[in-house]
Amino acid sequence: MSQLSSARWSFFACLVLAVFSPAAFAQPAAVEATAFTIAGGGLSLNAPAGFQRVRPKSGMVETEFAIPSEGDSPAGRMTVMGAGGSVQANVDRWAGQFAQPDGGVTKDKLTTKKLEIAGSRVTLVDINGTFLDQPAGPFAGGPTVQRPDYRMLAAIIETPAAGNYFLKFYGPAATIEQHAEGFRTMLEGMVPAGTPAR
Repeated sequence: MSQLSSARWSFFACLVLAVFSPAAFAQPAAVEATAFTIAGGGLSLNAPAGFQRVRPKSGMVETEFAIPSEGDSPAGRMTVMGAGGSVQANVDRWAGQFAQPDGGVTKDKLTTKKLEIAGSRVTLVDINGTFLDQPAGPFAGGPTVQRPDYRMLAAIIETPAAGNYFLKFYGPAATIEQHAEGFRTMLEGMVPAGTPAR
């Protein structure tokens, strides 16, 4: 075999090995937690692993994430936005988005917890029940879809200078439970922008 033919054969063999080596079929590395800010960029958070940043469905939402669910269940959703209204008024509004299978009053069954994080007061809200979903938005007047066995974890962050910010994480209860600890860790790790996240 001539030197030229030998060189061509060697090149071809290397190409085959590169294409069909196990490394060529390796899974991509896990996506790192996604950083985002609130309060005009004043506070920084890191979304948990598995939260996929997507284009917001509403112009009122500043930042949005989709959270894949198991099987055929709809994806979970986390929205981030600033808004007015008192803490209690918003908790009551969220309670009104859920019905209870036993006919009970949602406001009597939800739980709240107060925290102080990064100089801001934070109210955590945990609601279970049948979610009264309005896919077209609360002001569009479209039909309401009942989604049984849903859960919402939400946080109202009262910032000293930029007003209130709302993080709502809701979806099938099993999906929320799977990521509940990550949601709480994200909030507890909130820091002033420019500070390394804990």
